[in-house]
This record gives sequence, structure tokens and C-alpha cells, in this order.
Amino acid sequence: MNTYLTILGFNSAIPTVNSSPTAQFLEMEERSFLIDCGEGTQVQLRKAKARFSRINHIFISHLHGDHCFGLPGLIASFRLLGRETPLHIYGPKGIQEMLETIFRITETQRGFELVYHELEGKTSQKIFEDKRVEVYTIPLNHRIYCNGYLFREKPRERHLNMKEIVKYPEIQTCDYHNIKSGKDFTLSDGYVLKNELLTTDPAKPVSYAFCSDTRYRESIIPIIKDVDVLYHESTFLHDLKEMADYTGHSTALEAARIARKANAGKLILGHFSNRYHDLQVFTDEARQVFPNTFLPKALEPIKIG
Repeated sequence: MNTYLTILGFNSAIPTVNSSPTAQFLEMEERSFLIDCGEGTQVQLRKAKARFSRINHIFISHLHGDHCFGLPGLIASFRLLGRETPLHIYGPKGIQEMLETIFRITETQRGFELVYHELEGKTSQKIFEDKRVEVYTIPLNHRIYCNGYLFREKPRERHLNMKEIVKYPEIQTCDYHNIKSGKDFTLSDGYVLKNELLTTDPAKPVSYAFCSDTRYRESIIPIIKDVDVLYHESTFLHDLKEMADYTGHSTALEAARIARKANAGKLILGHFSNRYHDLQVFTDEARQVFPNTFLPKALEPIKIG
């Protein structure tokens, strides 16, 4: 299955007529993940023609408003749309208190279960796993507790090489599962058919790393090493590095350095300060260090892998 990332919003702090705060929609192995939920996210989801009912896991990086103020409204809309299945929310400790306080004061009713996964660890942790996908936290360095998230496909089964398999009548359909899982096959005379003969390599698992608000932090590099696509905030250009450090953000040049050292396949910048009207200056700066750098395009699906 193909993996697609749709960036719903990439603005920092304040929404504008043409851009929304941070939110992303990731489709991986037939799973639909929402990453951050700034103001107006549900409108952007509708524009992207995303199916609300398929979103079962929401990952919030931190509790600044431009990354989570759209969440109460989205949850309320889920109820109005008749949702009954549980919704899992991953985010910093305090996210449950924040949401439940809003729901209590506004007397918002829910017809489905909210399952909270509150995070407070300072090292990378696996926080989600099923048969096809796993998700890890990426500890960041912002003004408040903040995580990025690494989404990674699990290795797929090997492909059967039927041109070879049909040469050996002893191999039955019931043996296919073991062969696809990488096992050799032993014939009745004791001869061992190596798995490399009976199968071909599967497609390489793809990965995506979302690095939200953070100062430059090289400790994340081993976590995101060789990632296919990296989204890294770049609120400022490098001539404002002191302001970036003070406010807990990165520059475009620093994002590019992280991408280069992590051997990322592609870098997407985002979370731009509203002081910049021509966003091309961000790629101009970053491409000096990491040429395969791009600006986000809202609502345009990006194929990963």
C-alpha cells in the first residue's frame, strides 16, 4: 500500500487567510493518523476529503494552542457524525485534563470512548504498534514538554518466486506462509532450498518523521536515521538564531543540518513566522546544506517512499 502525507496547516501561531496552524493527515498501510490539530483542522480535513471515521489515532506534539486548539471541536464533530468507535489520543500529560475540562464546562456529550495516552518520558518510546505500523516519540526541546513522532512501516513478507516454486511439486500451498516469512524449504531427500531462491525482496518499508516545535537538537538524529521524509519546523532564518533559541524554535539552516546528519531522503520545512511573506527564502537557506528541501503545499498529498 502507498503512504501519503497531506499537510493541512503549517503556519506558526496565528492563522491567516491562506494558511492554517499545524496539522497533518498521514495515511500509512490503510491506517489514518492525525498529527497535531491546530485551529481549523476539521475544515482542512474536509477540504482534503479525509474520512473522519477512519481517524482512530491522534498524536499531539505539545499543548500550545496552534497545535491543539482544534481538537475539542473535532471531537465534538465526531459525536455529531455518529461516531461509536474509540478514539485514541496521544499527547503530553495534561491533555486529558484540558479536554475533559472543556467538555465538562460546555456540557459536551460523547457517544464514544476517548482513550488517553499521556506522555512524559524524556527518551524515545514506542507508543503504538499493530501488525503493520509502529510509532515512536521523538523527544524535542521546546519551551514546554514536546514530542515529535516517527511513523514506520514494519518489514513486509517476502514475495513468492512462483517460477522457481512450481519446479518443486513437494512445495504445497500450505508452505507458502513459512516461505514468505523467510524460511528455507527442505525436500524429502534432505536437500535444502534456500529462501533466496524461492522468494524475492519485498518493497522497502517507508518511514516519516514529524519534528514539531524545537530548538536544534542533534540527539534526535539516531531516532530518525535514514527516514524517507522528515518534516522539521523552521520558524526563522538563521540570522535570527538568537530569537529561535530564545523562543524554543529552529532555523531553516538548522533543520537542513538535522536532515543531512540523519541521511533523510527528503526535508519539508514548516511552522514559519508570519514576519516572512516570501517563503522561498527558507528553501534558499536550507538547500545550501540539504538540497532536497521543499516547502509544504497545503492539501497536496505527498507520496512517501
